[in-house]
Amino acid sequence: MSKGFYQIPKFACEPIKEYRKGSSELKELLSEYKKMYNCNVDIPMYIGNEKVYTKDKRSLRPPHDHKHEIGTANFGSKKEVQLAIEAALKARKKWSQTSWEHRSSIFLKAADLLAGPFRAKMNAATMIAQSKNVFQAEIDAACEMIDFFRFNVQYMTQIYSEQPESSPGIWNRMEHRPLEGFIFALTPFNFTSICANLSAAPALLGNVVVWKPAETQIYSAKIIMELFKAAGLPDGVINMVTVEGSTAGEVIFSDPNFSGLHFTGSTDVFRNLWKLIGNNISQYKSYPRIVGETGGKDFIIAHKSTNPLELSTAITRGAFEFQGQKCSAASRAYIPDNIWDEVKEKLNSDLKSLKIGPPSDTSNFINAVISEKSFDNIKEYIEFAKNSDDAEIIFGGKCDKENGYFIEPTVIVAKDPNFKTMVEEIFGPVITIYIYDSNKWVETLELVDQTSEYALTGAIFSNDRYAIELACKILENSAGNFYINDKPTGAVVSQQPFGGSRGSGTNDKAGSMLNLLRWISPRTIKETFVPPKDYKYPFLEN
Repeated sequence: MSKGFYQIPKFACEPIKEYRKGSSELKELLSEYKKMYNCNVDIPMYIGNEKVYTKDKRSLRPPHDHKHEIGTANFGSKKEVQLAIEAALKARKKWSQTSWEHRSSIFLKAADLLAGPFRAKMNAATMIAQSKNVFQAEIDAACEMIDFFRFNVQYMTQIYSEQPESSPGIWNRMEHRPLEGFIFALTPFNFTSICANLSAAPALLGNVVVWKPAETQIYSAKIIMELFKAAGLPDGVINMVTVEGSTAGEVIFSDPNFSGLHFTGSTDVFRNLWKLIGNNISQYKSYPRIVGETGGKDFIIAHKSTNPLELSTAITRGAFEFQGQKCSAASRAYIPDNIWDEVKEKLNSDLKSLKIGPPSDTSNFINAVISEKSFDNIKEYIEFAKNSDDAEIIFGGKCDKENGYFIEPTVIVAKDPNFKTMVEEIFGPVITIYIYDSNKWVETLELVDQTSEYALTGAIFSNDRYAIELACKILENSAGNFYINDKPTGAVVSQQPFGGSRGSGTNDKAGSMLNLLRWISPRTIKETFVPPKDYKYPFLEN
């Protein structure tokens, strides 16, 4: 067999299409959206080389038009989970031995397919299933997923190329094996790219995967599986099952071949899974790798030197893009009293101009929240603030779920910095603001650090470099992704690897080499060319 050391192409982040009115890309996307919206599909599970259909069919409906059915999902039982594990382990024998360049080629092809013929389809599915506007779908479902695929290949080759030193007469080598078993990928609804990456990243390294998407993301998950198939991913490498979480967990976490969890979701669920894995630790062939990105109570804190217009824009974008349903979305803000009036005026003006409605109308900035459960939860927080003497709603607060799960962008001003909505994760278009004494910068920084159990993203605004440096020190452990004079959202693969610590996860930085290192098991090889033939060392001589 021919061999070679292969150089991969040089990559840059995928350019973001603007979808201006009348543009060809907008026409193509809206045409695809309309076609898919009016076509009812029956979505199977993908297990090995089979598409699996069941009698338990569950309706899939857009959050912005919950009376309209776009398809059904086939839900399975323990049987299908076990079949998926068996299919994965069967595929592992060949996939784990596949050369790195051939594994790379599959995901590089997936990236190019997504940049071209799959782009409108993936974005339209995300707009329909997750109620993302055109721009939010583009930066997620197209650009970030493309970047994940391409840059992961680059990071993998860097890992493989890092080799130990050798002494005279000895050749030391390092090989990076896939984990011995299968990976369980458990993914959320809010980022289509994350759903793809949580299964694709381990697979790129030679692992096999059982993937359970969130029920509210199954519609776009189908397009991800179609993309993988079109790129030539062998059957059984990534198996998609649609089952209840408890059903999947009961089978997967009791299997001795379970070797890793790749998770994005709530903090409570992740902690329970970690506990379950720990209780079963003696059953596994190897200690499982546990990688999780979980909750957040992301902050913006402004210094008295901050430009009010820049700050208010960051709040509008950081808190309300995709209805605040980003792990990184700004959910609490600390604003000094000397600039509050200007910030409030600009914020009020901007929020009044935001349109709310379905993503098919591209003039809508705000769309629907993901489900009735989410709608009811967010509404409870808003009602709590309405009925409290310690808070005032200065904008928004209206909720309507007659046709879709629509919640107005809501701004709460709290008198108490430990008010319920300043502390607890809401995951919706709600931000709570605390107005502080502009001369208490240090005290307020310490308050920010101590208020929340999370440490995912955070942003500081200031035109005073000494104040910025001090904030960086005091808030050192408050956020895994830290922003200076920018909103706390919008991390880009290869530029700002994403992840947090404390109650926000294991901080393994998706979109970086750090994450890929979790899915390999290194083996050190030492080869001696001329072995000694006498046990005696020189010091033993007379």
